[in-house]
Amino acid sequence: MSRELTPLLLLLLSIHSTLALRICSFNVRSFGESKQEDQNAMDVIVKVIKRCDIILVMEIKDSNNRICPILMEKLNREKLVSVKRSYHYHDYQDGDADVFSREPFVVWFQSPHTAVKDFVIIPLHTTPETSVKEIDELVEVYTDVKHRWKAENFIFMGDFNAGCSYVPKKAWKNIRLRTDPRFVWLIGDQEDTTVKKSTNCAYDRIVLRGQEIVSSVVPKSNSVFDFQKAYKLTEEEALDVSDHFPVEFKLQSSRAFTNSKKSVTLRKKTKSKRS
Repeated sequence: MSRELTPLLLLLLSIHSTLALRICSFNVRSFGESKQEDQNAMDVIVKVIKRCDIILVMEIKDSNNRICPILMEKLNREKLVSVKRSYHYHDYQDGDADVFSREPFVVWFQSPHTAVKDFVIIPLHTTPETSVKEIDELVEVYTDVKHRWKAENFIFMGDFNAGCSYVPKKAWKNIRLRTDPRFVWLIGDQEDTTVKKSTNCAYDRIVLRGQEIVSSVVPKSNSVFDFQKAYKLTEEEALDVSDHFPVEFKLQSSRAFTNSKKSVTLRKKTKSKRS
């Protein structure tokens, strides 16, 4: 039986362009050898990943280290961003309980072609029974990384299991990522990130922290990508791929951001002349 070697894999798949940077999170669900051998499922997985410039892929189960090289071969592109630093967060600080079922592997990206020039991605794939504690603990990870690297722009994303019965309403209101308005949730509580029509849950989330990165988000780009609808699959065919839809958003390119600021300045000058 294959064991889960890489519960959270961050793939760098960027192509040099002046377009916005699409950042995605996708729980592929038990992505092991059997799914690798399902050509139809693999075709869809590759299509989904190719849409993204940076993507967090979860639930990779690969004891023979075959899946990652195959994916990289299919997805080999020119890099648009680079990794400044990375480290595996270990949750055993003095006086603090070990909460995470999968401790986050934190990556700091440098992105010269976007409006925000660097950002940290903190991935999370919770266990349903402990999702509230794990989401709340992300504040501790944020504080640790900010102190360690002096970074300002943060992206938290993954399968938070933040929906339906996993998160009681009373506990949900007290999660620090919810009570602190500086954490901006891009995927709302009413979004459905599940493939099964019998459920309607916002399990997968994206959360931002940092004024610069929040202001750099392309308006209305935060969404759930329904690959079943996009690729005209039956529910059974979609479930062969995953029971989760990916979540995503875009960061503005530096050129688009500069042009936008120039446009605002021009409009202000025009109004001033008219007055």
